[in-house]
Amino acid sequence: MIQGIGAATGVAIGKAFVLPHWELDLPDSEMDAVDLAKEFERLYEGIRTSKNEIEYIKNEFKEMVGPEESQIFDAHLAILEDPVFMNEIQGIIERQYKAAEVAVKEAIDHFVSMFDLLDDEYMKERALDIKDVGNRLLKHLLGAPEVKLPADTQPYILVAKELSPSQLVHLNPSHVLGIVTMTGGITSHSAIMARALGIPLVSGIENKLEEPIQTGEYLVVDGDTGLLYVEPDAIILEQYEEIRDQQRKKKEQLQLLAMVDPVTKDGVSFNLAANMSSVKELDIALKHGAFGVGLFRTEFLYMDRHSFPTEDEQFEVYKLVAENVGQGSAVIRTLDIGGDKPLDYLPLAEEENPFLGYRAIRICLDNAELFQTQLSAILRASVYGNVKIMYPMISSVEELKQANAILRQAMEDLDQRGLAYNPDIKVGIMIEVPAAVTIADLLAEEADFFSIGTNDLVQYVLAVDRMNEQIAHMYRPFHPAILRMLRMTVDAAHKAGIPVSVCGELAGDERAIPIWLELGIRSLSMSPQSLLRVKHRILNTNAADAKAEAAACFKLSTVSAIEERLSAFSERDSSSAKEAKGTDSTAS
Repeated sequence: MIQGIGAATGVAIGKAFVLPHWELDLPDSEMDAVDLAKEFERLYEGIRTSKNEIEYIKNEFKEMVGPEESQIFDAHLAILEDPVFMNEIQGIIERQYKAAEVAVKEAIDHFVSMFDLLDDEYMKERALDIKDVGNRLLKHLLGAPEVKLPADTQPYILVAKELSPSQLVHLNPSHVLGIVTMTGGITSHSAIMARALGIPLVSGIENKLEEPIQTGEYLVVDGDTGLLYVEPDAIILEQYEEIRDQQRKKKEQLQLLAMVDPVTKDGVSFNLAANMSSVKELDIALKHGAFGVGLFRTEFLYMDRHSFPTEDEQFEVYKLVAENVGQGSAVIRTLDIGGDKPLDYLPLAEEENPFLGYRAIRICLDNAELFQTQLSAILRASVYGNVKIMYPMISSVEELKQANAILRQAMEDLDQRGLAYNPDIKVGIMIEVPAAVTIADLLAEEADFFSIGTNDLVQYVLAVDRMNEQIAHMYRPFHPAILRMLRMTVDAAHKAGIPVSVCGELAGDERAIPIWLELGIRSLSMSPQSLLRVKHRILNTNAADAKAEAAACFKLSTVSAIEERLSAFSERDSSSAKEAKGTDSTAS
């Protein structure tokens, strides 16, 4: 038994396939000065080929899990365009007369060593990205073949020193039961991808093995606890087979809930919708029982391109969404770029703090033509289903009025062109800025609905960048300040008689259900993967008990006390549901 890091949950049992380590065969002689131009041309050709390959891999992965996770490969493309990295390679060729592949290898080693010296796990994980990109470039320069995975369809547990996103994207999840890596952790891009693919992963075992794992050895991978068993005995094997079977059974049981309405045991109904970034995700969401789209992120239509999408291009996408949501609605959020989502073809000034800078509605209002084009496309799609418009990052009544003025211009333009739209389309805003919470009563006079974006709201209220590992532990959605902000928003919406929903990650947190019941929120929008889990919790919750629990939480002064109380209630509720199920089985 080896204690590693549980980087992707789940249990895998099977035979190991150890990925061979690729050995470099680099030339050791210096180049002649006359050959430098040829080496630079080889380098540039290798970069072009690598870029094309990464773009292809990115699109392939996007088809599997969606656009957000596939952005991992944007980091890889950025490395190939990074002037510091490329200047290092070019300098070695020019000053030391070394072959392009030697220069690439030395540059990789230099930056990886530099990152490894930093006392920052996140930066150490980024060293793997440099190695991944560098090795891809090296393989093109050396003409080395890709390391092949088993050709047969017998499922296996993949074992590797380290596994790059480029390798992981080619794995067939139905063939790979689990993954074991010697290095890496929960913040690595490979771990993120493994979680997206639903493959259990244990990492960080390099210095804990007495002997290397061999292909064909039997393994048990526990991605929940980080435990790895090599050639386990019959007792361990039996225990984990039971755990694995229980996990599979739970997934199957949850899938049976797809067509069941989310109603508490005492009759309180919820509406569960899906957050998504592409039409492809809609099929998954509907299979998981989503009732409409609570948040359609449109910015991904603007990415991976060299120019803005046209009105017709956008219309076709929005129309598809509208046509396929059935009786539910499709809430389309207008362009939310800037911050962590830049566009190559829209140059923005570098900012000290882009999350508090020029982004989202601020960019749209300054680029009225760009904004009107998008609004026109959404309006045209509104005749094909129940489409709603939602503006992000509104912080003042003036912004909302300006946005609506441009919307009216779009309507007038469509009238002149003789194009149909729904003139009574509902227009709402995201509540994700503290200012919006404090003036929610004023905004409610201008908006048709609110949708609370808890991801940014928590970040802004608590002044915590959750991507900063030094303070990520302070990102606590159940902080008393957040609960108060939620109540203020809901009270303002209810007083004005407009609907309010939640579309941030907190919507997919089962522990929060008592909070929604107490506040009177009945519409939640979340990732498709969270829908069945949340629905299961709702079906096994007594609303009256949950409200009493939440009311007590609103009186607590510390986030720890609130989290403990909500977790205890969730576990108690879950245990009661299991006991009731057992009683039903016995009776029948």
